[in-house]
Amino acid sequence: MKLLKPFLYLFLGIFILSCSSTSNKEASTLTESETKFPSDVLSNLDQWRILLGNGESATDLLNFEHEDYFYDVNDGQDWVVFKAPNGGITSPNSHNTRTELGQKDRWTPKVGGKLTGTLKVMHVSTSGDARVAASYSVVVGQIHSDDGHENEPLKIFYKKYPGHENGSVFWNYEINTEGENDGRWDFSTAVWGYDMSIIGSASDMYPEEPEDGIKLGEEFSYEVNIYEGIMYLTFTSEGHDTTTFKKNLLASEYTNKEDIPQQIIDLYSVIGRDGTERQNAYEGENQFFKQGAYNQTNGRNPETNMVWSTGANTFEGDVEKQYANGSYAEVWFRESSIGPGTVVNK
Repeated sequence: MKLLKPFLYLFLGIFILSCSSTSNKEASTLTESETKFPSDVLSNLDQWRILLGNGESATDLLNFEHEDYFYDVNDGQDWVVFKAPNGGITSPNSHNTRTELGQKDRWTPKVGGKLTGTLKVMHVSTSGDARVAASYSVVVGQIHSDDGHENEPLKIFYKKYPGHENGSVFWNYEINTEGENDGRWDFSTAVWGYDMSIIGSASDMYPEEPEDGIKLGEEFSYEVNIYEGIMYLTFTSEGHDTTTFKKNLLASEYTNKEDIPQQIIDLYSVIGRDGTERQNAYEGENQFFKQGAYNQTNGRNPETNMVWSTGANTFEGDVEKQYANGSYAEVWFRESSIGPGTVVNK
């Protein structure tokens, strides 16, 4: 028995070390699994590239994140955060900062495509000029043309005035201008709350709060389905009416001056935009989807453009100061899908 004891102790020691090692490995795996990347939440990120609010871009989004602009957060479920300051590095053809995905593939309206998103807007800029339509707003989904004028047949907005509890969701259609593009304009349609044309009477005077709006932190979803040249839009949110829209991307409604809606005359007359659209709209042009936080609030002087120059605080581009003082947009997505257009029951 005396000779067996050392071997028994050795065997027990090895067994205990083995169990300890296994337990540590399991604990380590559990800790690692709690740290997620955006690609663990949105499974379609291989189909996107991204532009961040500091001007950096990336095409491989597997296990990619940025602590200031694009990361995972969990409030009981996982979300991907898109964050963009009022003043940052912009793309070459824009004055607005974005942290936004851009689709890698291209398609024409006749070929079609489909984009969905489930999201909640957590913050929009608290500074801006209330007379400027773009103030206090963020674009959370787009279709962008890659040909011609490179205009945008769809932009989905969320906007909330300071002091209001309810904000608005609306979508804009930008004409594919006939001839020169300096006469372009967006026609805006309300989903919940107001359309873009409802503005303040003075720089710090806001319209009445919309009764049927969407609050910050309130979840909603959209579906953008382009099938055989027709854009079908569906918006859903618990506690709100589901709304649907249809827009032909192959034939224009705005080919003559008399076709220009009164909304456009009222809103864009101050900047002299009264263009007409080419007859076949976006037919034949390559398109791509965009999704995220495209901050529409900027620091440009409103006198330069009373529709798009919002005069907001940018703290000379200091991101930390902007985040600390409400000069940013923040959007959380928990679901997204992208793919071909699907048949619509007519």
